Amino acid sequence: MPVYLWQASYRPSGVAGLLKDGGTKRRAVVQQMVEKAGGRLIAMYYAFGESDVFGIVEFPDQATAAAVSLTVAASGAVGIKTTVLLTPEEVDAAARKSVNYQAPGT
Repeated sequence: MPVYLWQASYRPSGVAGLLKDGGTKRRAVVQQMVEKAGGRLIAMYYAFGESDVFGIVEFPDQATAAAVSLTVAASGAVGIKTTVLLTPEEVDAAARKSVNYQAPGT
């Protein structure tokens, strides 16, 4: 299954909910959401800085990953950025593919 990196930032209402419920309850809620969508929560960490939460998740396809990310963002409690991750083997396969490209100005 494709793997994704989540970078999330809590909005004020999300911070209030986190303070009320705690980190482990939020992880359980996220894990349940991901599993109901057919995915798997691989890791979830809280952090200081620009992003409050980092997650690594698997989903069966891009549409499912997008649906979950859109639903989370629509809540208004969390801003989320989703990045597709590639395995080293996928990079190897990409490196073996032949692509014709002409750089600008050449």
